[in-house]
Amino acid sequence: MYLYLGSYPRTLILITSPSEERDGKPRKALVFRAGVNSTQAVVEFLPKDEVDLLNVVRLTQRGVKGCLGMISVENELFLAVVTSAAEVGNTRPSETAPEAVARIHEVAFYSLTSSLWDDIDAVSNVDSPDRDYNNPQAYEHPCAPLSKIISSGTFYYALDSSWDLSSRLTRRLARDPKTFNDIGTFDERFVWNEYIARSLLDFRERLDPLERDDFDRCQFIILTIQGYVGVFSMALPAPPTNGSPTIATLSLISRLGWKRAGTRFNTRGVDDDGNCANFVETETLFGTDQHCTSYVQARGSVPVFWEQQGLQTFGQRIQITRPHASQPAFERHFVHLTEEYGPTHAINLLGTKENEAILSSAYDRHLRIARAGLGDELSITHFDFHSQVRIGGHDSVMRELRRMEAITDHVDSFGFTMCDTSSHDLITNQRGIFRTNCLDCLDRTNFVQDILSRTTLEQYLLLVRREWIHSNTLWLHHRELWAENGDALSKIYAGTGALNTSYTRSGKRTLAGVFSDATKSVSRAYINNFQDKAKQTAIDMFLGNMNSQRQVTIFDPIHDSVRAALDKRLPEYSHNKRCVIFVGTWNLNGRAPSESLIPWLFPRDSFDDPDMFVLGFQEIVPLTAQQIVQADPEKRRIWEGKILETLDRRHQKKSDYVLLRSEQLVGTALMVFVKSELTAVIRNVEATTRKTGLRGMSGNKGAAGIRLQYHDTTFCFITAHLAAGHANVEERNMDYRTIETGLHFLKGKTISSHENVIWLADTNYRIDLENEAVRTLAESNSFDTLFAADQLKQAMDAGIAFSGYEEGPLLFRPSYRYDLGTDNYDSSEKMRIPAWTDRILYRGLQLDLSAYSRAELKGSDHKPVFAVFRPSIRIIDPVKRAALSRLLLDSVLHTEPGEKLDDKLASMVLPEDFHSNELPPPSSDEQTWWDTPDLPNGVLPILSFNSHLYRHSKNPFEEDSSVDSPLSSSPSSSDEELYSAAIMTPDRTTPVTRKHPSPPPIY
Repeated sequence: MYLYLGSYPRTLILITSPSEERDGKPRKALVFRAGVNSTQAVVEFLPKDEVDLLNVVRLTQRGVKGCLGMISVENELFLAVVTSAAEVGNTRPSETAPEAVARIHEVAFYSLTSSLWDDIDAVSNVDSPDRDYNNPQAYEHPCAPLSKIISSGTFYYALDSSWDLSSRLTRRLARDPKTFNDIGTFDERFVWNEYIARSLLDFRERLDPLERDDFDRCQFIILTIQGYVGVFSMALPAPPTNGSPTIATLSLISRLGWKRAGTRFNTRGVDDDGNCANFVETETLFGTDQHCTSYVQARGSVPVFWEQQGLQTFGQRIQITRPHASQPAFERHFVHLTEEYGPTHAINLLGTKENEAILSSAYDRHLRIARAGLGDELSITHFDFHSQVRIGGHDSVMRELRRMEAITDHVDSFGFTMCDTSSHDLITNQRGIFRTNCLDCLDRTNFVQDILSRTTLEQYLLLVRREWIHSNTLWLHHRELWAENGDALSKIYAGTGALNTSYTRSGKRTLAGVFSDATKSVSRAYINNFQDKAKQTAIDMFLGNMNSQRQVTIFDPIHDSVRAALDKRLPEYSHNKRCVIFVGTWNLNGRAPSESLIPWLFPRDSFDDPDMFVLGFQEIVPLTAQQIVQADPEKRRIWEGKILETLDRRHQKKSDYVLLRSEQLVGTALMVFVKSELTAVIRNVEATTRKTGLRGMSGNKGAAGIRLQYHDTTFCFITAHLAAGHANVEERNMDYRTIETGLHFLKGKTISSHENVIWLADTNYRIDLENEAVRTLAESNSFDTLFAADQLKQAMDAGIAFSGYEEGPLLFRPSYRYDLGTDNYDSSEKMRIPAWTDRILYRGLQLDLSAYSRAELKGSDHKPVFAVFRPSIRIIDPVKRAALSRLLLDSVLHTEPGEKLDDKLASMVLPEDFHSNELPPPSSDEQTWWDTPDLPNGVLPILSFNSHLYRHSKNPFEEDSSVDSPLSSSPSSSDEELYSAAIMTPDRTTPVTRKHPSPPPIY
């Protein structure tokens, strides 16, 4: 097809070429124009003869392969098209319809809103020798980083859109014949351009059936996977009764998941939805004119919350960031796997070195707990790959794995999928999956997956053609495919080819291979530390993960009306609940715990147990040169332990707490503790830091931030230590501005991205009065006079710092500075002026401050300050929202002539008998809804489930569900999935059924 540009108004037109016409159908055109803003387009699907081509210019001489979608970048709307691709091969040549795959080599982004970029190539511009580096913005195409990623040679698509490259053979065979060749049916976990193609897919869905058939025939939309596809065809010996050889095809397809996509040091572990980093589904396909065999494996990062911060060299530092709050996400991950693939056997290849041992131990601990709900569907084998290689070399790995009973038993029980080539009848079905991991899930993992693939393929050959097991050609191609697969996946995640590929290719370890691996290791260290952050940003932009991004929509007045009406009716599909958040800040002066923390953490008996404690510390370590260069985390761990001990041993304990997340920047530390039962509904937890000392180079001053989402409400907590010195007001103001604008979380989120923001800090703002006057006024509790001279109040009143923030009334004495161990203000030689340096400020409509004071502890030269908030937490019911959306859409489609649409939408209500879930009666002061005789304190013993009752997969919201859930309903879809999946394990004795793809978005 060809791409044309029209100027008045600016229009991009895709037109099928004469050679692409089929069955005598007329040529078609897809016309794109910009809408009212940079995230809206107007699209028309027309016969070519109805398009005015008099004033257009053809943009690509070679033509284009298809359209990837539309994306808004820097307030401009771009159309992404594939301009160059090469065929890899046909993965199933015996099929009547070809299943050929192409690799993308080049993409182009054309603006719908501006002609500024028409003469600038988004690909060649990136590293052009003619580029003016003194003014890089003058020549760099806004989509250059995106183009560089997509043109890297790791993206693939089906040459014929009638077959689905994103889905393994088992999924495709289980489909309804009506949707077998439907481009809208795909495995959304692996389609990387789903975000930018969604508007076009929705546009396609709204066409009538005949138009949709024409649209599909034109193959305007390309759906692409990232990973690796390799194909080899070979002639294998025929049986003695037939002299002609058998043509067999060996293919390898690796599909990299995009839901937690990113680069090596920037994306580790799991997210709250159970998606893990570097998750890859790899399918080995072997086909002849009689049978097609498929064998599927998976790899993925250890599914707990862990990361690697700072400069990483060869001794990698691993931090498990939420050690006590990973279990819900861990279980979600394995529930997804068992639902999708059946029983799962994990192979953990981590070693016994300190960092890997910590991660391996956490993996094993979480898995033992998860087995309480999943039972025999989940198991694990620990295999120290590096230790085995040191003992017996790489050759010994295969021998040892094949000797391990747990591995061989699961190879036999899982089997493989085999179907008849001519009839597509399923002969056998794979009944489980191996999930292999090492630290990066690259080199060691690829090596072991190669062995498992060969082992299973040998099992198949023993059944059909025993003599083929001895074919050198077959195993040579098999090794080559796995070596190329390892290189491709490693380049995506780590920036270089895989290690050990020389052995994978040849079966031998050579000196050249050793030197090659050493070179790759050095290159990885440089790329991952210094280049990958920009690549991570481009990946997030391509996937729509940036906080400020808005998805492109196609002008559709019907759905626009529904979306607007739905936004106005938020209270109808959501409700609010009150929670309690305790916030505290304390400058410790480098001191260890020396007294009870009860007066600070539980200042009043009348307070309800907080849902969470958010505690900020300054000078948790002495601010020495050694600590500034490399801060010691041990002091932070001591304080974490002391706080957990206080929460656990307090009088009349009602709740258990766990450490959700902590973060440290030299002496500044921030900790969040939450009720253990809330870890499943507190999501998207991230931490970051920002230095402000020595103009941003030193961490002796600065801030640590933690953001999270509690149900459907976002919070950002910042603890900071601003510039000291009575007269250094402007330096403190500058520190605030640096933190407010420069504290960045992942995916472009900043402090202002959150609904509720709370600062708990040693602000170091002083009182502009004489020392004696301040002491006298403080001792007489004359706070109004002191507050009038407070530097922070003056900065806020002038709008210089903390503009838009609020603070509770200062009805307590200044918290700084005291003689250690006393309640006496500083009597040292410096005689520092008392001040309210320790402050808690907040911004957010949901925040309701109910207490603001200080605690009379004496373990530091500051007094700890605390505030208690009772925010309103929003909980959206996704089932009600979907039902209301459908109701509003139906009402729009059936509007009578002359009927006012706004009035009709406003009058539509859900039926009175509609229930997204059967809810218990509301709690009262005497009784809570979760505390019943059958479930004291709301605790549900997982072992009490009879697993045979839950061997079917049903919607937990259906009224005829055979199980009434005793658990509280989770507010978000992923939590509902965890609940339904954890107790409703599907029956694996029947063939795996195809999941439906994501529907068009609900507005």
